[in-house]
Amino acid sequence: MKSGWSLICLLASFMRELVLSNLEVARIVLSPRLRIRPGLIAYRTELRTDLAIATLANIITLTPGTLTLEVSEDRTVLFIHALDIEDPEVVADSIRGSFEKRLQELEECWSR
Repeated sequence: MKSGWSLICLLASFMRELVLSNLEVARIVLSPRLRIRPGLIAYRTELRTDLAIATLANIITLTPGTLTLEVSEDRTVLFIHALDIEDPEVVADSIRGSFEKRLQELEECWSR
């Protein structure tokens, strides 16, 4: 039952971020001045299973304005490009607090 709830929470977090990201990208595109700070971040993940890491990488890529470029060979770091990065830690905290937390809960259920 916990895995079902975790999956629902993950989907809800993704839908929320999807809407917010679409609005932000639309604001950037429609703005008369292009004031973006694109950049790359190395995001350290605590996820361990290939399924959870692949799911996180795909969720990041599906969210407008972000793209997972690569996963390190040891599967602990995701290299992410973002359209507008004011503070890399804010981006990392957002991923950690919304997506990774839910995926960790699912990982626990999958390993049982």
